[in-house]
Amino acid sequence: MSDVAKWFGGRSRVLFVHAHPDDESITTGGTLAALSEVGREPLLITLTRGERGEVVPGPLQGLVQAHGLAVVRQNELKTALGMLGLERHAFLGVEPARAEDLPPVIYEDSGMAWGAGGLATAAVDVSADALTSVPAVEVLNDLLAGAYLSGAQAIVSYDDGGGYGHPDHVLAHRISRAVATALGLPFWEIVSGESAPIPSTGSGGEGAGSEVESIEIETHDVTPWLDRKVAALRAYATQLTVDGDEIVHVGGQRQAIDALERFRLRKLE
Repeated sequence: MSDVAKWFGGRSRVLFVHAHPDDESITTGGTLAALSEVGREPLLITLTRGERGEVVPGPLQGLVQAHGLAVVRQNELKTALGMLGLERHAFLGVEPARAEDLPPVIYEDSGMAWGAGGLATAAVDVSADALTSVPAVEVLNDLLAGAYLSGAQAIVSYDDGGGYGHPDHVLAHRISRAVATALGLPFWEIVSGESAPIPSTGSGGEGAGSEVESIEIETHDVTPWLDRKVAALRAYATQLTVDGDEIVHVGGQRQAIDALERFRLRKLE
């Protein structure tokens, strides 16, 4: 338990930025459970309600038809966060993650299509209210407000490829890193099977003023909290099935439930 106090450089109030309900449990569930248990007060901001997700075949399809997928996924998220012990959550566009003096807004799931190499690409039918359709400055200002008002001391989100390419994940990286830079906070990227460590760039050569990054990988052994992570994953019954030590996604893809969660510090100098 004592090692948890050293995670993310020992900073309290780490802000996790995720694109859709279930993303937080799949990639960072054990870390969120651990931080919550030791009183570190992690905050989760979810950018959309996952309106365009597919639904696992079976009786839950009727529930989705009756209430709408957005409502069902919000309820699944609430249950999952209870399993993780996470108390501080907001949707982007709603206080405290909304720029001052603006009315609440809902940013919709942008959707995706599968492209070459098993990576996601933009959907062909993106709505005007989708996260990637609205002016980027609006979502950026909302996240800036959320980070500032919550007293965030570090920010965690995806790598610049969004983990597997989903447009909402890619935008999450961009705005999270921009907010971290603006507030002078460390920015940690989630390292998954699809986002391998990258080499640091040198400061020599042409292009004065280019980015120089120091890279540090931090690995969290979340085995003591794995049961909570699995319980949170089971809450997302419309999106996935837990089969032993694997997740079966709605499309049939299998993914191991990681007991090790890895994060890469990306620091601009």
